[in-house]
Amino acid sequence: MTRYNTRAARAAGPTSPVLTTGQTVRTHQGGRGHVRDARSELFLLSVANFVSQQTFYESAGTRDDRFTALVHQLAVEDPAWTAGLLGWLRGDGNMRTAALVGAAEYVRARLAAGAEDGPSNRQVVASVLLRPDEPGELLAYWTATHGRAVPKPVKRGLADAVQRLYSGKALLKYDTASKGYRFGDVLNLVHASPDPAKPWQGELFRYALDRRHHPDTALPPASNRTLTAHAALMAIPVTERRDVVTAPDGASRLAAAGMTWESLAGWLQGPMDAAAWGAVIPSMGAMALVRNLRNFDEAGVSDTVAAQVAAKISDPEVVAKSRQFPFRYLAAYQHAPSLRWAYPLEQALRHSLGNVPALAGRTLILVDRSGSMWSPLSDRSQLNRADAAAIFGTAMAIRARAADLVEFGTSSAPVKYRKGESVLNVLKRFGDLGGTNTAEAVRKHYRNHDRVLIVTDEQAAWSHHGDVASGVPANVPVYTWNLAGYRAGHAPSGKAGRHVFGGLTDSAFRMVQLLESGRDAHWPWVR
Repeated sequence: MTRYNTRAARAAGPTSPVLTTGQTVRTHQGGRGHVRDARSELFLLSVANFVSQQTFYESAGTRDDRFTALVHQLAVEDPAWTAGLLGWLRGDGNMRTAALVGAAEYVRARLAAGAEDGPSNRQVVASVLLRPDEPGELLAYWTATHGRAVPKPVKRGLADAVQRLYSGKALLKYDTASKGYRFGDVLNLVHASPDPAKPWQGELFRYALDRRHHPDTALPPASNRTLTAHAALMAIPVTERRDVVTAPDGASRLAAAGMTWESLAGWLQGPMDAAAWGAVIPSMGAMALVRNLRNFDEAGVSDTVAAQVAAKISDPEVVAKSRQFPFRYLAAYQHAPSLRWAYPLEQALRHSLGNVPALAGRTLILVDRSGSMWSPLSDRSQLNRADAAAIFGTAMAIRARAADLVEFGTSSAPVKYRKGESVLNVLKRFGDLGGTNTAEAVRKHYRNHDRVLIVTDEQAAWSHHGDVASGVPANVPVYTWNLAGYRAGHAPSGKAGRHVFGGLTDSAFRMVQLLESGRDAHWPWVR
């Protein structure tokens, strides 16, 4: 009997990787929640997880325990997938702490299970260490969590990273007394030897050890120009240092000596005035500039210097290279008092969202402004998920050919915008709307749109209509961007027409276009 090859047969629609299992639970708001498989749950938690940070519905401990348990499970059950996630998370995903913690727990689980298949533990550790301070950070996590006995795969992965990352400039920037594990401590513990391809590294390693154990007599290697220039600056009497800063070659001398803005204030032993900022600004990175806009204003930097800052932070290539999330620019906009930064920050924000797709047809975009979305993205941030969602939703609306932008909570309402309008300006029109009646918002505002996008934490309230996508025909795709990573989703996903993504990265943005072109979307690290 023919079962599949019939006239009524149709090819299944494209699928996406975040899958629900068919099991249902309750969301934190009491609605019907859909349980995801372990890989999907870990992925969504990872891209929203700042580690040791409380969210509206989960304590920091509960959230961290869930993350650790999922890593332990999948490190053994699916090591290749988990290793791919961790490497992508630290790289394109730009989630530093979650990747470091995940790599440590990956090794812990596989050693405990005696697992030998899949990527090596050493490779996984090395893959998440991209910045010179991160070997010390991972080592500090391991010893604080699992004790001072560090297994060989961790040591070898750290040693590989040390060979790749340690340099004179790195030592000046990151090897500070505030760190529990200095460069010398890491070198001692992991027995890292110099890279044969870098003949200068042996001298650098010896100096790092001397700095740690004999700081009063440590001398920088004569072959390292950055370290010797820095030593020369440190030898200048305090009373003469401000004259160095204000000299015509002051900026170039500071740059040649690897002097950061953080270290400059201590070196001067005085205030960071306009002259001091003017000398160090040319060598500052883009995000260091963005974080210090308020300090520039308070110090009274000139309009000429401010124009240089504005040009750098709004340069599209600089923004792309920095790989910062859009909400970083919102934080700077909210924190900086001067209007002279508003336009450059708007430009930077637009560049950071440059890969948001320009969707054809008619699109309904719903932005969650319920109470749970107002919890901070992290304990160290004043930003919240509600504003991050509004930024993303607005950018999608402005780029789309035709879009209805709606905010929802207990109630829902359209948000007005104009094509080409400032995203930061539109943000001011969003409000705080209490509960999470997602299904009601979808039913109220869906009018034969070609697609529906919902930016949310997925903790929908109960609705007698069923799941949140029940008011949308099955042939119309519903895309959910999850910004919190809770266990339960607000609708089934992974099958044709119903998809969930996490994170605001190029990989997530590309998925809509893949799915609408009829191609399956895969995990972002799977090419």
